[in-house]
Amino acid sequence: MTTPLLAIEGLVKSFNGVTVLADIDLQLQPGTTTAVVGASGCGKTTLLRLIAGFETPQAGTIAIAGRQVAGAGSAVAPHRRSVGYVAQDGALFPHLTVEQNIAYGLRGIDRTTARHRVGSLLETVSLDSTFAARRPHELSGGQQQRVALARALARQPVLMLLDEPFSALDTGLRASTRKAVAQMLADAGVTTLLVTHDQEEALSIADQIAVMRDGRFTQVGTPQAVYREPHDRFTAEFLGDCITLPCAVKDGFADSVLGRVPVRAQDGPATLLLRPEQLVAKTISDSSDNARPEGIGTVIATEFLGHDVLLTIDPAGDAAPIVVRQHSLNPPPVDAKVRIEVVGSGVALP
Repeated sequence: MTTPLLAIEGLVKSFNGVTVLADIDLQLQPGTTTAVVGASGCGKTTLLRLIAGFETPQAGTIAIAGRQVAGAGSAVAPHRRSVGYVAQDGALFPHLTVEQNIAYGLRGIDRTTARHRVGSLLETVSLDSTFAARRPHELSGGQQQRVALARALARQPVLMLLDEPFSALDTGLRASTRKAVAQMLADAGVTTLLVTHDQEEALSIADQIAVMRDGRFTQVGTPQAVYREPHDRFTAEFLGDCITLPCAVKDGFADSVLGRVPVRAQDGPATLLLRPEQLVAKTISDSSDNARPEGIGTVIATEFLGHDVLLTIDPAGDAAPIVVRQHSLNPPPVDAKVRIEVVGSGVALP
């Protein structure tokens, strides 16, 4: 098995007696991207600062490329950890040019070599050589983040830490910038740890996701596994919209107002969890279909979102209204009687 490039075991950090991180375990394989997601104040940035060496843990160990850099009573200085760090605002030096900002970490080499290296880094982050003479205030938000990334890459780190680097950008620019940055880091083979509260951002670029709540990880795994098979309701709801229904599990199926849905859970009462895109509402067209009571409901509201439409459906029985997301071509109208079909399996939570 490949040795993890970053290995964290039993990490604990507190400030003034308040525990911020508790028993954190995390491994990053070489060349992969891991996203730590969680609400503001849950401990994400503190984790990055511990890895970078800006803070020291009360307990636990941190190892980078097989070398322990933090542990009980010992810590390697930040500049000796081979770690790149990009803050939320980029933190560029406003009085220096782009070239000088990037070259800041290239001490110990001659000016000609440094200039050539800066040009290469600008090309890596998709900025042409004319940007070298500009100052930070002459750049857009996305350009500033690319310069900050180039400055971090200048020291050729084995591990890149990104602290919500795209949160200050507008929606369109954020999507294009994160895609470009993810591709750059992948091409360079740099192992990356990104912290964010943007679920879509994490799901789209990460090989591994760690969901954090109150200083602990609730689940760590691939984006597909954590999204499709959450271990608890918090994890499920943090990563996207959920539909929850009371159910009874027996012999690998959950019985609810939507009928029988396959699940992997022990028999007994439970909460059935589904994603909105797993449901399809079809208008009932004949009496034979109407005769089966499970999954039947009435559309009480629609919300057009362009590609998709959200249908709010009042199911038969005492269940709360259900929101279904489906393609917006010819959706059932308000007051239409529909049958809700479930695609795939669900998750049954105790």
